Amino acid sequence: MGDARITLDPRFTVGTIDRRIFGSFVEHLGRCVYDGIHEPGHPTADSEGFRADVIDLVRELGVSTIRYPGGNFVSGFRWEDSVGPVAERPRRLDLAWHSTETNEVGLHEFSSWLDKVGSELMLAVNLGTRGVLEALDLLEYTNIRSGSTLSDQRIANGRTEPFGVKMWCLGNEMDGPWQLGHRSAEDYGKIAMQTAKALKQMDESLELVVCGSSSAHMPTFGDWERTVLEATYDDVEFISCHAYYEEKKGDTASFLASAVDMDHFIESVVATADGVRAAVGSTKRIDISFDEWNVWYIDRYHADDKITDIEKWPVAPRLLEDVYSVKDAVVFGSLMISLLKHADRVKSASLAQLVNVIAPIMTEPGGDAWRQTTFFPFAVTSRLAVGDVLRLSIESETISTEVYGEVPTVDAVATFDGETGRSAVFLVNRSMTESVTVTVGLGGLDSSEILESVSLWDDDLMAANTLEDQERVGLKSNDSASVSDGTLTVTLPPVSWSAVSLG
Repeated sequence: MGDARITLDPRFTVGTIDRRIFGSFVEHLGRCVYDGIHEPGHPTADSEGFRADVIDLVRELGVSTIRYPGGNFVSGFRWEDSVGPVAERPRRLDLAWHSTETNEVGLHEFSSWLDKVGSELMLAVNLGTRGVLEALDLLEYTNIRSGSTLSDQRIANGRTEPFGVKMWCLGNEMDGPWQLGHRSAEDYGKIAMQTAKALKQMDESLELVVCGSSSAHMPTFGDWERTVLEATYDDVEFISCHAYYEEKKGDTASFLASAVDMDHFIESVVATADGVRAAVGSTKRIDISFDEWNVWYIDRYHADDKITDIEKWPVAPRLLEDVYSVKDAVVFGSLMISLLKHADRVKSASLAQLVNVIAPIMTEPGGDAWRQTTFFPFAVTSRLAVGDVLRLSIESETISTEVYGEVPTVDAVATFDGETGRSAVFLVNRSMTESVTVTVGLGGLDSSEILESVSLWDDDLMAANTLEDQERVGLKSNDSASVSDGTLTVTLPPVSWSAVSLG
């Protein structure tokens, strides 16, 4: 058994947690919307066709903002298709996912669903095949109270009050050759700047997200961020990051250390943004919207799921329905730790995606909805991580990885809520063979009572929750946790994610 030591002090903080860091992502992709959140014939469906069992799970998950409607989908999307009488909405071919979009669920319906789950809308505009005028039209329709053609059209379509969307994404992954309307950094920077200036002329209070790199491993990474921010710095508040992780070639050790890559990604983008700030002589700070992140077995999609037949454009096909194991959930939890460790600059994040598509929630048409293994770290962290993120000193043994070299066996983050006096520590043990006993010096925290102590682990790292066995994996009480003389002690099983709440 190994050991690790952590020291913290509530006087030394990284930053205050923005609740938008616990956001998610709903794209018109596969069965995320249709047969996912919306299934009119389902036994639990409400009057609008939304599944009540899914609504309950989304509430339990604790999602704050939801990015919509894409994703790659948005780069070919005509927003006008998604409003007005449902029976009159056009059916369109979605080139991003080679599917047919019925537009049965659109802006009004999705906003109503957000009210049911208690989340806020983060809206993406199409800068792939459209531009400034269409973005302005959408903003007018969405946010202007009345008195213009488009705002009055919204009212006629049944929504008297404006949607009041504050956070807007200026396109999606425009650095990617797969993206409709893919542009160079120079060309995207120009249209993003023009669109941002136009939107701010209508409503200067908007918070705008400019596209960063779709991966830290893109050949244009770094140069892309610099060029785009040089064009848009004065007009946007966020730059996006996207990252997905999967185990490759059976290299479990490197997979368990995926958060090392996320840490480096965030810190590199922050450094680039701050370099541009110095170059343009601005006092304004650009923050990060990490608005796509997850474990995603992308190689499986390209091998098994991708639709290419010109004659086949299915409605809501089964795409990207990864089944997540215990091992995946531990990596997932470590990625949440990474996001929180950078709470001073990561002010928004979107788990991609929410239902069925690489998702923490799965559904069967006409049947059950259940929690994947990744559901548990998200739900617990969203519930317990409140207030400020504390700056930690971590002393840990290391493990060897092929991709990242020597990395700490234990990674952790801690939070403290000054209003309630409660704190929480989130930990991951990357060792595949050894338990680790961690001692946490609680410093000035007045925390002598353990309110909750849970771990996610299993002797079978490939154990998963499925339609046939929906509760195979869940959280386990970690009874090893104790507090004595200002020190928390807890033992972490091999390949585990844990959370301890104190008060």
